[in-house]
Parts: sequence; structure tokens; C-alpha cells
Amino acid sequence: MIPGEAPSVLSVMIVDDEAPARARLRDLLKDIAPQLANEVVCEAADGLAALALIEKRRIDVLLVDIRMPGMGGIELARHLFHCERRPAVIFVTAFDAYAVRAFELNAVDYLLKPVRAQRLLAALRKVRERAPLSPAQIEPAQQAARSHLSCVERGRLLLIPVAEIIYLKAELKYVTARTRSREYLLDESLTQLEHEFGEQFIRLHRSVLATREAIVGFEKCGSDDADAQWQAMLRDVPERLPVSRRQWPLVRTFARQVLP
Repeated sequence: MIPGEAPSVLSVMIVDDEAPARARLRDLLKDIAPQLANEVVCEAADGLAALALIEKRRIDVLLVDIRMPGMGGIELARHLFHCERRPAVIFVTAFDAYAVRAFELNAVDYLLKPVRAQRLLAALRKVRERAPLSPAQIEPAQQAARSHLSCVERGRLLLIPVAEIIYLKAELKYVTARTRSREYLLDESLTQLEHEFGEQFIRLHRSVLATREAIVGFEKCGSDDADAQWQAMLRDVPERLPVSRRQWPLVRTFARQVLP
């Protein structure tokens, strides 16, 4: 803030699945408004709803619960790194077990319920001192598998449910995620995605991961056995994915176990 300039009003979003908890935070924010100007601009009951609202308005700080149905607070914070204008995050929860992960996600603060007014005021004051952080700084916190992947397309943040992804294919510096309806371009590492979702996907090739449940069979391509290559057939899409010779023994074992 420039010396002599009036302090700006912090725009706040409250994200909590419990209405009484949201009301409690609204009351506390009103109480501390004379000391730190703030305005609650919107509320959400889960992470998915919060991300939709963040796309539509300017928000300086999120007060976020951690345990919520659907998308929880930890996953929400991870998706925020793809937002062009990323709000600060203050976790507000009844559980202290997530504190380490919260700070690995570069949360400004971590408040335990019931929250006291002066503790909330101190946390919001930290927001004004906050420096932008890079996506690389959240890597240590990526332990639990996400329910969604995210990408930016034409300035909009898109969420792709992992359950709808049929395969992931590395292409140059990006990864293509294929669903039944379309493709998405992800700024992710295929190796890291395999580490995170190894139980759901199987590696067919150094550049391809396929959802295990989407594989319906294999066919051999090529007339000469020496040059023939196996390809995976997938449910709901016409593409055939190549299986490398290196991966074929593992893939063949998988096929014998799960395919009729």
C-alpha cells in the first residue's frame, strides 16, 4: 500500500458446508471491520462451487473449511494455482491434523474453530503482506489423489473429473487428457500423474497412461510377428493406444487378470 493511501477493502469468500459456521465467520468479519475493512462478497458450500464463483469476481482471500462433501479445502487450494488472479487462502477448521499440509500449500494461516475475532484479524493482516508464490512450491503437498484435474482454456479455469478421463498422453511439454466427449491440455507431468493415480491408470507406453476400467481388449497390429505391436482398445472412444514392448509383459498380466 502506498503511504497516505486509504487501505483497500478486502473482498472475502467464505467456503464451508455448514451454514452456522459461515454465519459465525460473517459476524466476526463485521466485528473486526473497524480495524480492517472487509466485505464478504460470496459464499460457497464446497470447493467446486467456490471455484465457479472465483472465475466470476475478484476475491482477495478465501476462508476455507477443509473437510467438505465433494471437493474439500485442500484440493480447492491446489486448483487455485491455475487461476490468473489467485486469492489468498486461510484455512478454518476443527481439525489440527491438516496444519502441515495447509502450510505446504502456502496458506496464509490456519485457524482452529471456534475462531476468535483477534485471531482472525491477525490472519487477515497477513494477507496484505503476502507475496505471490509459484505452482512449484505446492509440489510437496501433493500426496492425496485429487478428484479433479484443472486447466486454463481461453482464460477460464476448467475442472476435469478424474473419473471421466479415459487416457492421458504426454505431448511435448503438456499432457492431453481424453474424456468421452473431448480432449483437455494439462500443464502437468505424466510421471507425477502416474504416481498420484497409479491405482486407476496403467502405463501402456512411456507417453501414455490408460484408465484400467476403460480398456476392453487388445489387438495385434502388423502382419510380421517381429514387427507387430499390441494396441489397447478403449471403451467410448475410437482411438487405439500403442503398447510398448517394454510395458507389454506388465500389461499382459493385467489383461489376464481382468479381461474376459
